[in-house]
Amino acid sequence: MQLTSAQVDRACGVLLASAAGDAIGAGYEFGSAPYDGKPAMIGGGLGGFAPGEWTDDTAQAVAIAWVAATGADLRTPEALTQVAQGFANWFSAHPPDVGIQTNQVLSLAGRSPTGESMAAAARRVHERTGRSAGNGSLMRTGPVAVAHLEDSGALVAAAKAVSALTHHDPMAGEGAALWCLMIRHAVLTGSFPAAAEVVPLLGPDTVRDWAAALAEAEDNPPSMFQQNGWVVGALQAAWSAIIHTPVPEVMPCRHLQDSLATAIGIGHDTDTVAAIAGALLGARWGASALPLEWASMLHGWGAPNGQTLVELATLTLGRSPGRWPDVDRMDYTTYDVFEAFVPHPTVSGVWIGGAMALDDLPEAIGAVVSLCRVGRKQVVGREHVQVRLIDTEPADNPNVDWVIDDAARTVLRMRDEGKQVYLHCAAAQSRTPTVAARVAMLEGMSANEAVRVVVDALPAAAPRRFFVEALRRLESTDKV
Repeated sequence: MQLTSAQVDRACGVLLASAAGDAIGAGYEFGSAPYDGKPAMIGGGLGGFAPGEWTDDTAQAVAIAWVAATGADLRTPEALTQVAQGFANWFSAHPPDVGIQTNQVLSLAGRSPTGESMAAAARRVHERTGRSAGNGSLMRTGPVAVAHLEDSGALVAAAKAVSALTHHDPMAGEGAALWCLMIRHAVLTGSFPAAAEVVPLLGPDTVRDWAAALAEAEDNPPSMFQQNGWVVGALQAAWSAIIHTPVPEVMPCRHLQDSLATAIGIGHDTDTVAAIAGALLGARWGASALPLEWASMLHGWGAPNGQTLVELATLTLGRSPGRWPDVDRMDYTTYDVFEAFVPHPTVSGVWIGGAMALDDLPEAIGAVVSLCRVGRKQVVGREHVQVRLIDTEPADNPNVDWVIDDAARTVLRMRDEGKQVYLHCAAAQSRTPTVAARVAMLEGMSANEAVRVVVDALPAAAPRRFFVEALRRLESTDKV
């Protein structure tokens, strides 16, 4: 399936926003810390997690994502065995917090399971306990949706099969499949689905009336869904949080952050409800809607940082040998590039330029903000933030105002932490001068004057018109 740039951003948002919800929610799980309605990555929680560290929710999602990134069909026995082995590898590292159901299954399945043997262990646990419809397979299901965007039937089958590795109850599998269908709809259309657009795709013989479950979540406030340790309650809590959180008129993509705040405010299994909600919110608003401060803190089992999750999602959508993200270095020599770097004309501690200057940066520059794609070995030994800002068409940047503003504030935050910061795009023609102008605006300069002084400092600078229009909208918002 050929996706638009905005659809790719939304697919990447599935993994990234889910991990963010998980890492934020972890600190408040079961009342571990007081919550004032403003979520932060405080760490702690039941597992004593570091700030920004994800829990078992995302660890298991990452195990699935690594398999999906190979291009595997997640319905096949081979892929299910690879996923099962990923779960076993994670479990063998003695994670600090594992759900009861999953713990029992993985303990029984051992260190070298097949997909078939792990599913058999799940069945035996179900037969012994009489229940296995917890939220543990729903919380990790996002990567399945990304892997099967093209075919809703394959998506439903894959979601149920991956769920059954640890949760034998068909209700758990149906919940995971429904959430994947909702994610798929949001990625492809850029909107949240109505029940009638997704529930029929589950097939006729479901064990639960899922249209009624969604309607109940829509008709009742999020606070009604504190019993969210099982699949239906967790799905309803996440959906209620999303649907009852207003979409802001200015920078509407902030709905992602606001909805995660609502989800965590429900209480009880906060990391899991926020992880579930995050997957759908990311599918609607995109990875670019996630605050860079949150994204830069993310880490955990299976991936060193949040950027790796973006790369895994991108590879899942289609591996192109020799192209990003599967490269050590991005070659921009064919661009009409500005190869040097210069100090920001009005803001101390900030440098601006193009990607070709990355190899020549002095050691004093301790942080890099990249507005273009860079290779895995192109920025080493410095704090590094990658920003999704596309300089082709406005449609490629549905969150353009938010992204420009967030990138500029990230530059200033790093600078205020005592770092010299290098801000760059590929050629320093459009993206770099735009964000550099916003940096100057945040320091008190008008939009027109900020654009003028930055363009004067960069020989080839000519910001795209829709970027300049975004700066002017931001200026009008600043005055409110």
